[in-house]
This record gives sequence, structure tokens and C-alpha cells, in this order.
Amino acid sequence: MIKNYFIVAIRNFWRNKVFSLINVLGLSIGISAALVIFLIVHYEYSYDRFEKDGDRIYRIVLDAKFNGQEGHSSAVPAPLSNAIQSEITGIDETVPVMTFQGDGTAKVIVTNNGGKEIVFKKQPDVVFTNSQYFQLLPFKWMTGSQQTSLRDPFKVVLSESRAQLYFPDVAAADIIGRNITYNDITVTVSGIVKDLNEHTSFNAAEFISFPTIEKTALKNQFMMDVWNDWMAYSTLYIKISKGNTAANAELQVNNLLKKYNKEAHKDDNNYMSFHLQPLNDVHFNNTYSGFGQRVANRTTLYGLLAIAAFLLLLGCINFINLTTAQATHRAKEIGIRKTMGGSKRSLVFQFLTETFLITVIGTIVSVALTPVLLKMFENFIPKGLSFDLFHQPSLMIFLLLLTVSVSFLSGIYPALILSGYKPVLVLKNQVFTGTAQTRNAWVRKTLTVSQFVIAQFFVIATVMMSRQINYSINMDMGFNKEAIVYFNLPRDTVKTHIPQLLNEIKVLPGVELASSGFLAPAEEGAAFANISYNNGKEELRPNVQIRWGDPDFIKLYQIKILAGRNVLPSDTVKELLINESYAHALGFVKSTDALNKQLQWNRKTLPVVGIIKDFHDQSSKALISPVAFGGGNGGTFHVKLKANTGTTPWKTTIAAIEKAYRQMYPEEDFNYKFLDETIAKFYETEQHTASLLTWATGLSILISCLGMLGLVIYTTNIRVKEIGVRKILGASVTNILTLLSKDFVKLVLLAFLIAAPFAWWATYKWLQDYAYKVSVSWWVFILCGLFMMLVALVTLSIQTIRAAMAKPVNSLRNE
Repeated sequence: MIKNYFIVAIRNFWRNKVFSLINVLGLSIGISAALVIFLIVHYEYSYDRFEKDGDRIYRIVLDAKFNGQEGHSSAVPAPLSNAIQSEITGIDETVPVMTFQGDGTAKVIVTNNGGKEIVFKKQPDVVFTNSQYFQLLPFKWMTGSQQTSLRDPFKVVLSESRAQLYFPDVAAADIIGRNITYNDITVTVSGIVKDLNEHTSFNAAEFISFPTIEKTALKNQFMMDVWNDWMAYSTLYIKISKGNTAANAELQVNNLLKKYNKEAHKDDNNYMSFHLQPLNDVHFNNTYSGFGQRVANRTTLYGLLAIAAFLLLLGCINFINLTTAQATHRAKEIGIRKTMGGSKRSLVFQFLTETFLITVIGTIVSVALTPVLLKMFENFIPKGLSFDLFHQPSLMIFLLLLTVSVSFLSGIYPALILSGYKPVLVLKNQVFTGTAQTRNAWVRKTLTVSQFVIAQFFVIATVMMSRQINYSINMDMGFNKEAIVYFNLPRDTVKTHIPQLLNEIKVLPGVELASSGFLAPAEEGAAFANISYNNGKEELRPNVQIRWGDPDFIKLYQIKILAGRNVLPSDTVKELLINESYAHALGFVKSTDALNKQLQWNRKTLPVVGIIKDFHDQSSKALISPVAFGGGNGGTFHVKLKANTGTTPWKTTIAAIEKAYRQMYPEEDFNYKFLDETIAKFYETEQHTASLLTWATGLSILISCLGMLGLVIYTTNIRVKEIGVRKILGASVTNILTLLSKDFVKLVLLAFLIAAPFAWWATYKWLQDYAYKVSVSWWVFILCGLFMMLVALVTLSIQTIRAAMAKPVNSLRNE
């Protein structure tokens, strides 16, 4: 019997090739989207799920408030780890993790078997930590001891991949005792562990013993004895004992802070405190995103799941509409089967079998499309995500459940409707007239409206997101960002190098202006300074970002000076320019009143010699910050290029800058950035989301139009004789088109009226993340509605024009 069902299903598929292919297309689109999104969501939620007793592992993070402004950090004061180990009970493991040089990279020098030194300029993922790191994570040791390998200073444990990189073709046991130099610190290999090969926030590959810090100049650099300050790359993990609670451990570490930092809780507007962040929250919480750490956004993942659900729903609705559109071709078959003794149950099973066959074909197509989709959206796909159907059991289970679910949801309604036809009405050709016709019309119309509600929502959301991104990227930031490249110099103790290189760059024919200084006006990170102002009544310390550079910095970026003058040439900061926001934060109603006032910074008194116009120092999500600009040289070069002409193209100018750079720093890499590209990267996540949303919008429109086409075919099939009679009685093609289209136009209009409020609410909530944003304009909704109406009319015309122009004799000859 089942074999017969499949034979009939294959025959029906082949007999109705066009409809079957449309069904496969609609379902495969939805299944492909669901499969790709499942891979992304599954990958992100697999982070840090492998650690033993992971529910007892926490990262200690910092909450602070300075002058009423809140701040949050994954970094903690460096001495905290030693204090916890010596003074707190109920904690099994205390694991400090300090990334090398702040960015986790180091210049590594190893000596190969031939005695030749090999240099690796910037090796990533190098950390200082202790032996408890390997108790926290399930590393497998190839050689060395978990208990002793990091006990002493000047020891290092390598991952297997790094050991093979540094010492190729050398057995692990023979690598023990070899020396490696990290910058100017030489250490000895004391152990080698297998690569973790897990999705985790712990991505270190080389582990230098934590006691090494105490024996080197890093002790002062890492502020190992300082409780009221911290480095961005100083993190700390703990594993609490069984029976202990996070609340109790948090109370204990905060008591340590109060003990060693009397100013930790000055008042309600100035305080700092520790918080225990669960390990399973580390990968998802952007509030405490660590140095260089990639954080997934739960809201975005939920949005992706919603998109997958909507596209699957559209595919199912599309299948239902197209299947009911074919009902006229199956009615007599059903009537004969019932007359011959076929039960409703067997007919339902037969139709579900046909649906299952089409869904399986759609799933196979989806699996074939998935690698292509992953390649298309590789910028959005997290690195490390892989698609290997036969080696990912969870993926196989997901596809099986998805195929069965989609088959049931898509096929159950058509199966119940088709199997419910009465043989006597079918054989009299009356099944599509009277109440039998109108009984389920509202279901089909509801499904069509639902499709266009989803499609219309996507259209409006995509347009609004694109408007905001374009506004943010192209907004006037208060400074010039065009044709500017900037790059950092390596750490250098030769004071003459900066002015010498700067002068060489300035005289290049393609350079308009060059400056040395600190960060560009707008950077993704923030650089705050502890600057104070005494107004005679109190000492004010509002949060302020710091920038510095030579006088050409202000000219190069075309930052407007509202009052006073530019800074004078100087090797160090001796005077300040402040922006309007900082002047207001200091209590001046008129920003120009702050001119010539004295500020305190780094135990120096600095006069305010100029007031500059506010500029955006971060993305449009943040309000303009108070900014102080000091005169002085720095290790970041900013270069304004001349117009990109045939005689001096930018490529040639940048090559000349690189040549001058390499002559002074022959062993260093030259890495530069265009400022406008840096600013565009502020919105990289939004751009990826907009790209994905555009893709989802196109697919939703395609599936919705296919569904409408199915409903149009259904309608014209059951009204074919009515159309013929009307044409004989004198109806024009226009009359027939209007007759067939008006109901569908009403459905699209109803869909717009339903979708518009939801789209307005969603875009309004999304825009609240931006301090500077576009307005939710009514004309955007009208244009989107008209666009969908136009798409619907084009879809309708495919079948309605054909039906309106058909010869009446062809539809009435059998009457």
C-alpha cells in the first residue's frame, strides 16, 4: 500500500511538473533559510558548553559609576587574583588571564634545530595565566605536568599547533626545555597540550606562567599592586566550590575591594563593585565584552530564528495555496477512489505522502544550496562554523524533524479538504460550486493576507534599516573623514624617528597634509582621561575623552575652532582645546566662557587655549562625548591625501609612504586604514543584518507572489465559465481584469494595513539604540505599500490577462 502511495505521488509530481517545481522551490527556500540559521544559532549556543561543572564557573567583571555616568568592564584590578587565593574560601579555582601586550600578540623568536633564529612578528593568543587554567578547561596533556608546568616564572606551555609551528618535525618530548623569546622575555617550554578544538571564549594558544610578571618590568606595566585602576586586558575567572553560591562569593570579593580600595564606594554617583558573570553569559553579553572578544547578540539570534520561521511558514502557505489550486485536477480522481472503496484516512495518508515526497526533494535541494548560501553570507557567518552533514548528528536530526514537520504542516489542510469531497458531487462536477466553493475561501484568503503581511513587514523594516545605516555612514560628523589614512608606528625609543618620518611623508607629492598624534577623532573604542576642574566651590571630574596631536591634526581633520587658537607645537601636552560638550559638562552655559580656564591632568596645570566645535567621536548610537585635545606628538600618523588623479593616484602615494616607513622600520609590517572605512565598520553588524534582511525580503516576496499566483489560478479555474459568459454578453478585457483582480488588491491592501503598525513599532524600537537617527516617516510606509501593490498587480497579470483574453468557446464547449 505504501509503495502504491509513493508511485502515485511520483506520477502526480511528474504530471504536474510546473506546480510541483514551484512547490519544491517555495519549500526549499524556507528549508534552506532554516538550515543556515540553525547552523548559526547552534554554533553560537554551543559556546562554552563543554567545561566540567560549567554552572560553577564565573568571570569577575566590574561595574562602576563616575560622576553619575555608568561604566562596565570585563577587566578587573590585577592584584585581585592573588587576594582571592589567599583570603577567600569556597572557591576551587582562581584563574587570572592577562593577554600579552594588551592585544594578545607578541614578537616570537625561536631557534630551530640548525641553530637559526626564526622570527614570528605578531603571534596572537598569547596569555599569562596559572596552572589552574588547565583545571578549569579539559586540556589533554601531551607532555609536561598540569600541576607544575606553570608553577615557576619564565615557563611556557604551548598548544600542539603552536609547538608544530615553532618546532616542526620535533617530537613533543624533545621540545621540553627549548627557549622561546616573547618580545624581550625569554621563557622555557615546560609543557605541551592538545588543541582544545571547542567553541569557547578561551582562545589562548600559548600560556606563559603568571609568576613571570612579578620577575619582569611587566609588574609595573600590568599594575600588579594597584587596586583603583585596571588594564582592559586583565581578566579573572573563578570556579566556586560545591555548596557555595555566586551571591556569597560576590559579596566576599567586594569585601576585598573595600578592604584594599577605600575609595571604592565614595558615594552613589562614584563607586566601583564586582559582579560574578556566569560562564554561559560571557559569549552573549555585550555589556562586559572583553578585549578583542567576539560577542553574539541574543536579540539578533532570536531575529534570525523569527526570519527562518516566517520563511518556512510562507513556504507552507505557498504549498497549501498551490495544492488547493490544483484541486480541480484531483477531484474526479478522489471521487473514483472513494467510489471504489477508498477511505478518507487512506486518502489523507496518500496526500501526506505526496507532500512528504515534495518536501524531501526540497530538503535535498536545500542541502545542496547551503554551501552556496554560506559562501554568499560569509561575512555574516561566524568564523569556525562548518557544514558537514554526515559528521554532524545534530544537523541530521534537525533536518529529519524539519522535513516531517514541514510535510505535516504543509500537507494536512489540503489532505483533509481534498479527501473530504463527496463522490456524488465530484462526479456531477458540482464540488466547486455553491457552499462547497465558499466554505474554505476565507482560509485561502487569510493565508494569502498572512503571506503579504510578512512580506510587507520585511520590506518596511529593510527600507528603514537601510535609511538609518546610510544616514549614519554619511552624516556630518563634525570633521573631515575623506581621503585620510592613518597608521601606527611600532614602539620606538628614538625620539628623532617621529619628526624625521613625518617630514619625509609631508614632502611626498600625493600628500596634502600629515600629522602625528593619538587616536583619530572617531574610534570604536574610548580613551578616557582623569582631568579635573576646580570652579572655586568643588572639584569637577566629568568623563572626558582625550585626543592629542601636533597643530596640523586640527587642520587635517578640519575641526572648527569656535574661540581661541590652535595648540602650539610641542613634544608633550602643555595646553588643551576642549569641545562644547566638555565646556558644558564643566558648568559653563556658554562654551566660550571656558576659554583660558585651568585644568588639572597628570599633576600638571593646563590652560584651555581654544574651544572646538562638537564632533562625533563614536558611532551615531552614542551621544557626542566631552573631548579634550592636547598638543603633542604621538605614535599614530594621520595623512590627508590629495585628489586621486592620474598623476598621483592614492595607490602610488601609499606605496611611497610605506617605502619611507620600511626604511625606518625594516622589520615591521606596514598596516594602514582609511578613516571612512573605519567609521563604516562602526555599523558592520547592522550592514550584515540589513543584507540578511534584504535577502529575506526578496525571498518572502517571491514566495508570497507564488502563493498569490496559486490563488489566482484557483480562482480563474473555478470561474472560467463565468468569464466566458461575461465575454459573450459584451464584457471587455478590462472589465474581466478588474473583476478578477479587485479581490486580490483588497487582500494586499488589508495586509498593508495589518503590517504597517507592527513594522512601525519594530523600527521605532530598533531606532532607540541610536542617539542620532532618522525619523519614522509616513511616506516610507506609503512607498513600501505601493511597491508591494505593484508587485502584486504584476503577479496577478500573469494569469488574469491570460484568462481575460481566452476564447469563450473553449470554456463553454462542454456545458
